[in-house]
Amino acid sequence: MPKIRIRDINLYYESAGQGPPLLFIHGLGMSTRDWEAQTAFFSKDYRVITFDLRGHGRSDKPPGPYTIAGFTSDTAGLIRSLDIAPAHVAGISLGGVIAFQLALSAPELLKTMTIINSGPAFLLQTARQKFEMGWRLFLIRVTGMRSVAEFLTRRLFPKKGQEALRRAVAARWAQNDRQAYLHSFKALVGWNVGKLLGNIRCPTLVVAADQDYTPVSYKQHYVSKMVDAELAVVADSRHATPLDQPERFNRILADFLSKHP
Repeated sequence: MPKIRIRDINLYYESAGQGPPLLFIHGLGMSTRDWEAQTAFFSKDYRVITFDLRGHGRSDKPPGPYTIAGFTSDTAGLIRSLDIAPAHVAGISLGGVIAFQLALSAPELLKTMTIINSGPAFLLQTARQKFEMGWRLFLIRVTGMRSVAEFLTRRLFPKKGQEALRRAVAARWAQNDRQAYLHSFKALVGWNVGKLLGNIRCPTLVVAADQDYTPVSYKQHYVSKMVDAELAVVADSRHATPLDQPERFNRILADFLSKHP
């Protein structure tokens, strides 16, 4: 299994294909395995790199606390160690947060940025947001990761015909280390770079599912604050767009990347 020493931990990563580097950053509780459809599609034309964040998958799971700055430093270290800068970088959810922070902290490492169902802040402002945060923390602490996995995948893949996908993703997420998941979740709360969006100069694609946790209007708003950003909306999709609409997502991303060879 390929691992690389970055800062204080060993990160698991995979590389496939030849060509311009394309780095995918997974979301909370996810791993390299959640990019399988993207690796198969893009490795024909790109060098696709996927990796497990600290606390996830086959990477080390050190004691917390974890921070977005720490996740970002890990990612920057991986890019530099593999000598792939500047790279096309795509991140979903937590991975999108890391991509935003990377574009601000180390802009020289990015050629383009793709943000998938994420945003420039993670603030608990409404009663519903606070309730959902508290409910998920309760599930993690009291019932364990399998209950969390089943709860989340029922929301992400509720349709008839998605049963196999739901079972497969739930089985993977249930394997998460509970403490590492908690540390990763807590790292998100309060993070906010909304006022710095004008400083991001790399071409940016924002992919928004029409049934994501946050509305399309939220993505439209922050895209309008950026210098060189465009929005693509994916219909009939929820938070895990690369999994529930892989063909549509891959085509959208491929079209964007083709404009920035």
